Amino acid sequence: MIGSGGSGKSAFARRLGARLRIEVLHLDKAYWRPGWVETPKDEWRRKVGELACGEAWVMDGNYGGTLDLRLAACDTVIFLDLPRTVCLWRVIKRRLMYRQSSRPDMAEGCRERFDLKFLYWVWSYSSSRRPKILALLDEHSRDKRIVRLRSRAEVERFLDGLSLEV
Repeated sequence: MIGSGGSGKSAFARRLGARLRIEVLHLDKAYWRPGWVETPKDEWRRKVGELACGEAWVMDGNYGGTLDLRLAACDTVIFLDLPRTVCLWRVIKRRLMYRQSSRPDMAEGCRERFDLKFLYWVWSYSSSRRPKILALLDEHSRDKRIVRLRSRAEVERFLDGLSLEV
């Protein structure tokens, strides 16, 4: 599952994992060390490769440097392609909710942070990262199920549809 910061990847992943009764892997939780220390790149690729070897999982996070590993291992890609105003609002709301603690999908010792660099990344995602993601998803559309959800209503309809399939 990929999408802008604030698109709802982690919450969606939890709900999807519960519906499908499979493990949910939050990449932010696996990547960050206490105090917002990054995992070295070679170790990170190895770790994502190991995570992706599981039999069934829902994995949420961007981390473009490992997208190739995740695409090779998955059968479905869900792109939460929500409007940037929604994503920005959710990032602000999340900061207020978790201002004194770490989110449940984040590594311990990584208190919610809020800076202009991150806000700019969320705001510019639709023009800087989104076109590349859409092109990549198009390349994989023949061998992967691609699900692109563009609104809260589409997210809810998708999850409601799953309850009938499971």
